[in-house]
Amino acid sequence: MVVNVGTGSVGRASSAAGTHMIVLPGGGYAQHAAHEAEPIVNWLNGLGVRASVFRYPLLVRHPEPLNALRAEIRHLRDGGAERIGLIGFSAGGHLAGLAALATGAGPGEAVDFAVLGYAITSMETETYRPARLILLGDDATPELRRATSLDALVTQSSPSFFLWHTAEDAYVPPEHTYRLAASLAAHGVAHTVHVFAHGPHSLGLAQGSGDAAAWTTLAASWIADHSSRGDRRSRDARSAA
Repeated sequence: MVVNVGTGSVGRASSAAGTHMIVLPGGGYAQHAAHEAEPIVNWLNGLGVRASVFRYPLLVRHPEPLNALRAEIRHLRDGGAERIGLIGFSAGGHLAGLAALATGAGPGEAVDFAVLGYAITSMETETYRPARLILLGDDATPELRRATSLDALVTQSSPSFFLWHTAEDAYVPPEHTYRLAASLAAHGVAHTVHVFAHGPHSLGLAQGSGDAAAWTTLAASWIADHSSRGDRRSRDARSAA
C-alpha cells in the first residue's frame, strides 16, 4: 500500500549550515541496533545529507530520552544547522515522533521533518509491550500512555512525515503506522506512507529484502525535497506555541 498526502553521537563535525538528520536506532529502549545506526548515516551521506547517530539514554523512564534528544537538536542548531530532520526505527522511531510532535519543545528544539521505519507509535496497544514497560513502567496510567502515543499528539502544525512498514512485521504490527497516518490525515498534515507486503521487523536499509528494499529510493526523493525547502512555516508555528 502506498499513500501520499501532500548519550553520544557520531559525525557532529558535519553540522554545518543546511539540513542535518539525526539517526535514532531501534532496540526497544533497551539497546541500540547497530545496523540502524552508522549504516544509515553512511546512506544519508551518500545522498549528500549531513547526518549523525544519536545514542539516546536506555533503560530509563520518559521523558529522559526525549529531553536528551531535544538537547542534541539544540546543540546542532547552535552549530549552524538550519533544518533538522529525524530518522528513527522501531523504538527510535517512537522517540523521533515524540520529538516532532510533543509539546514543550524549547527554542531551537523544533523538528522540520521525520522519517519513521516500522516505528512504535502507540503506547495504548499491547504490542511490543517490553518497550512500553521500560519507558513508562508497569504502572503507567491511561493518561500517560495516551500522552506518549504519537497519534494523540498530531496537530495541524505538525511537521511532515515519511512512514514505512511491512505487513508481516510480527513485533510492531503495521497498525502502529496506520494509526499515526490516520491522525496525520485527519489533521491535514503532509505525509507519505509505504507498507510493503513482505519482510520482518528491524530491516534497517532492507538490502536484499525484496520490495521493502525500495524504501531507501522512495525516502531519498522525499528527503531531498524536504531538505531543500524544510517545513519552516510549521516549525515557526510550533516554536511560537
